[in-house]
Amino acid sequence: MTREKLYLPLSGYLMVFVELITLIAGIVLIIADFSTPPISLASLMGAFCLLAFVFILPGFFINNPNEAKVLLLFGEYKGTARREGFCWINPFFTKRHISLRARNQNGNVLKVNDKLGNPIEIGAVLVWQVQDTAKATLEVENYQQYVVIQSEAAVRHLANTFPYDDIDEHTDGITLRASADQVNNLLEKELNERLDRAGIKVLEARISHLAYAQEIAGAMLQRQQATAVVAARRQIVEGAVGMVEMALSKLSEKEIVVLDEERKAAMVSNLLVVLCGEKGTQPVLNAGTLYH
Repeated sequence: MTREKLYLPLSGYLMVFVELITLIAGIVLIIADFSTPPISLASLMGAFCLLAFVFILPGFFINNPNEAKVLLLFGEYKGTARREGFCWINPFFTKRHISLRARNQNGNVLKVNDKLGNPIEIGAVLVWQVQDTAKATLEVENYQQYVVIQSEAAVRHLANTFPYDDIDEHTDGITLRASADQVNNLLEKELNERLDRAGIKVLEARISHLAYAQEIAGAMLQRQQATAVVAARRQIVEGAVGMVEMALSKLSEKEIVVLDEERKAAMVSNLLVVLCGEKGTQPVLNAGTLYH
């Protein structure tokens, strides 16, 4: 596997000075020897200087910040020029431009099955950057397309590994909805493993879209609503029982009224109805006693 090695190009400004010297020398020698036969030594040296000028010219290039040039000589990898600014290299080198900037990849929303077989819609967004220019250029055909395909494959694998939600609520396993941080970390790790061949490093990966597919979204919404209602009722009942217990304890402690078991049961029943009812209760005045 080809790995990146650094190539240090020459300063372009220095070679511009050399270019000017060769150009001026070639022109001066040819003009000075214009009256002599063309095969004279001065004319040959002037022609050589002009050929050197033409040869040097294609070697100039500019590297902007966070850009690099992958250099090949007759099909052989020679190195990567990361030096910024105006540079010069061997004109026979083939230069392949590559950007080192961080990029956003907003993946498509995919329809897959989770671990329980439920159809879900899932999408991810990732931030990636080229780390090894040799791998990105020489190990894969198109590294940008490679990122797109491998990211979709990783998202599909992640969705098949975990359930969307803990339906039974009896386990503490990882779910796509409830364990967002863990799922994102696993996705980032898997993407780095998949994209290492292309010299790509994933800086951040996050699930950007997560929902049940349309065909089961209605049924799952009803289940979630029922779960929420049950949880709310459970909390209301626990609070009501605590309040009833506190009321009976305070009445007995301060000896405000002495209640037998039947009256305690009636009081508990009335208090639970008041505290657990969805609507406001209407008081009923009893003109007699509890026994008449």
